[in-house]
Parts: sequence; C-alpha cells; structure tokens
Amino acid sequence: MKQNFLRWSSTLAATMAASLALLTGCHNNNAPANNSGLIPVRLQADWYPQPEQGGYFTAVAKGYYQAEGLDVTILPLGQYTSGLQVVSSGGAEFGLGASDQILEAVSNGLPLMAIGATMQHDPQAVMVHKNSLVRDFAGLEGHTVAAQPGATWFKFIVSKYHLKDVRETPATHSIANFLQDPNYIQQIFVTSEPYFVGKAGGDFRTMLISGAGYDPYRVFFTRNDYLAQHPDVVAKFVRASIKGWQEYMRDPAPANALILKMNPAQNPEQMQYTIQALKDGSFITGADPSGSEIGKMNAARWAATNTQLTQLGVIRKQIDPTTAYTLKYVQ
Repeated sequence: MKQNFLRWSSTLAATMAASLALLTGCHNNNAPANNSGLIPVRLQADWYPQPEQGGYFTAVAKGYYQAEGLDVTILPLGQYTSGLQVVSSGGAEFGLGASDQILEAVSNGLPLMAIGATMQHDPQAVMVHKNSLVRDFAGLEGHTVAAQPGATWFKFIVSKYHLKDVRETPATHSIANFLQDPNYIQQIFVTSEPYFVGKAGGDFRTMLISGAGYDPYRVFFTRNDYLAQHPDVVAKFVRASIKGWQEYMRDPAPANALILKMNPAQNPEQMQYTIQALKDGSFITGADPSGSEIGKMNAARWAATNTQLTQLGVIRKQIDPTTAYTLKYVQ
C-alpha cells in the first residue's frame, strides 16, 4: 500500500520474497492445483509485510484461503517496483493498490479490475510541526511539500485551493529532515510516520488528504483475463480476504506473528500503533465498526474519483469507470 520510508536492500527484498514463498507456498502457477489439491495464486503486496496488509496475512495464518481451496503466496514489493505492472504482466494473479491508480491504469490500457476494498479511506496525509502556521491545505501557499513525485493528491490540492506558490520536492523516505527543520512539511501515512516522530520526541499535526475531498479506496485487484477465466477463484479469494480483515480487526496476533517473522524491521509497539491508527481512522471498516462494510465499494465513489482524475488531466483518454471495478464479489 504505502511506502513506510524505510530503506531496504535488494538482498533483503530477495530474502523476504523467498521466505514468504516457503511459508505460504510458492508453486508453478501453470497447474490448476498443486499436490495438495489447492489452487496456487500469488498476491502482489504494495510494500513489505506490515499491519496495513494484516487481513491477508490473517487469511494465510488462520487457513481461510486454504479452506477455500487456495494456496496463496504473498509477494513483497520493492521500492521501485509497480504492482500494477506485475499483475498486468502475469507476475501475480492479485495485487494491492488504490482506486485512483486503477482508473489511471485502465485509461492507459492496462487490463486490470478492482474486486474489493482493502481500506474504505486512504490514510495518506500531510504532516507539519505542531507550531506550524500551516493550519489547513490552503495554508500550504508559499511553502514546500516533500511528496512522491507526480502525486495525484498534490495536483488535487493545488487545483482545489488555487495554490499559485506551493513547491513540491521529492520525498526522502525518512523523517530525518522533518525532525531537523521546524518548517518541513511532508507526505505521510498516519499509520506510520507519526509513530517514529513521536518516538524521536517530535511534535506534529496531520491533515488527512481525504478531508480535502480526495478520497480513493485502497483496493485489491486482478487481471481481466484471469477474472474471466477463473471467476470462482476470484470469488474464493475475495471471501477469504474479507474474512481475514474482519478477523484481523478483532485479533491481529496470528497475522502479526507472521508479519514479524517475515519483516524483522517491524516491532510489536510500532505494529500496535498502526493497528490503533487503522481503528481510530475507520480506514478498514468505514463508518460501521462491526466490520460489515469491510471490502465493499460503491459506484458513486468510483465515479467521483474518475471525475476528479479527468478534471486534473491525469486521465486523458476517457473511460467508463465501471470498466475498472466490479461489485459482484463484495455486495
């Protein structure tokens, strides 16, 4: 999903990928089933193992995928790799991303379709120092923001608030500059960076980008051809994944043990912070804390995001947004 701004070596990435494969079952995907009679599929994650992927790890740890007849391998994503490209090129059957990314990808010809929501709301935010004079997004005028180059949310903020003098600098994937510079402003995920700033003794405030009206889903998706050829497998994957998320919000312990094993850079305190942030922001559940809305999406939200992307010029080739997602498996 997010980059949690930790530096990783390619050796570690390879080691983690191999370890995950051994644990969750990496098999030749040309065969319809492995020796255990399970159908092997791969989920391309959006970063290294972390609580923001906890529902999928719960489904592995508690056997929900296996109960559906699936043998799921979760693949970590390196910093400079595109999960959209991995899935569209056949490197994995499923992937994690965001609804705005899917719409843009489909408009550019990638054969992808979102099949469910990982998060009802995106935890991306802008972080400023507690004493900063920047109190809202309009207050970014005249300031520099460290952000992912070409970030769509940044274009939206500039357009909505008619900012004429706001500068964008590439995010350093670190909180070091923030801690050293009282005027530093950066893009973050409220589930991650605030924890590290707090541990370092820093004071901060955050402004959720969704609060400005740009509110894509975090989603899981597949290829169009895979969906057409294996709708039963897709249905099983969606069911088990949603069940995993519902359980993770109640009992994260089994998944967290698995995440810690695969990603030693995490620690229990950090993970608990993330889980509490996910709960406090209703990012996974949406407005209903019972979990009944987990995984669900609606056409109005997709249409609104598509309109925003079109108005921003991110989507240049008009598409029917309903070609980028299906509600069949989450209704």
